[in-house]
Amino acid sequence: MDIRFLCSNLLHRHVLRTVFLAALAGMAGAVWAVEACKQLVATGNPEYPPYLWRDAADGNRLLGANADMVQMVSKEIGIPIDVRYVGSWARVQEEAKLGRIDLIAGAFFTVDRLDYMDYVYPAFRDTRSVLWGRQNAPIKYQQWSDLKGLTGMTVINNSFGEAFDKYAQGALKINTVPSLEQALKILQLGRVDYLIYEEDPALAYIAKLGVTGLVPLNPPVSNESLYLTLSHKSPCNSSELRAALAKAMYKFARQNVMKKMVEANIQLWRTK
Repeated sequence: MDIRFLCSNLLHRHVLRTVFLAALAGMAGAVWAVEACKQLVATGNPEYPPYLWRDAADGNRLLGANADMVQMVSKEIGIPIDVRYVGSWARVQEEAKLGRIDLIAGAFFTVDRLDYMDYVYPAFRDTRSVLWGRQNAPIKYQQWSDLKGLTGMTVINNSFGEAFDKYAQGALKINTVPSLEQALKILQLGRVDYLIYEEDPALAYIAKLGVTGLVPLNPPVSNESLYLTLSHKSPCNSSELRAALAKAMYKFARQNVMKKMVEANIQLWRTK
């Protein structure tokens, strides 16, 4: 037998076997992915009305405009999404890093967060983050550098945009606490000079808690966009899912659906 023919035949069989095994592996991976993606778990900042807050009647459930938006996403992509309370905002981000939740319903962009989650474009909401001060002890504020030498407060792991976060890390003293309610009380008692938080959620909490004597300062610290994000370690994270999510967010952005949902949830939060 021609040795060249024998070698060619053996090589051909090896290639076929390799292709066959690769095809089987691909099929198994596809089946696994389908099985893994029968449901997604979403969460977010539970102290974030009117965007998100914990349901008083069911402590495992989150309500709010972002939760409503996620349910619309669910219908668009054909996968059920459980919007679930998993803990504080710091805990939410840790769960995303570990892949124990799939989606975060509302996060600002930071470079550090790219290490553990994908941002779905376009953004679904633009927000203002502002300084809150006491009426009886006003601070002079026109630019970030005016905050040097003062003591600020915010919630653990909060971000106010890449530019401000970097400036604050090197130039400002900002303490952190687990909850917005705690931060508001500390500011009201005069233990810090200012609080940094988003305008709408802070106004919602101030109204509901009956906090008095606090005022927002202009100009805003930052104007940032809220994104839906997908954990890198989510078993469902695939190019197909990312494309489906992006198409849904593009559709909602064009329809401006968040405006109506935010307005409706402001009223709902006040009755809870």
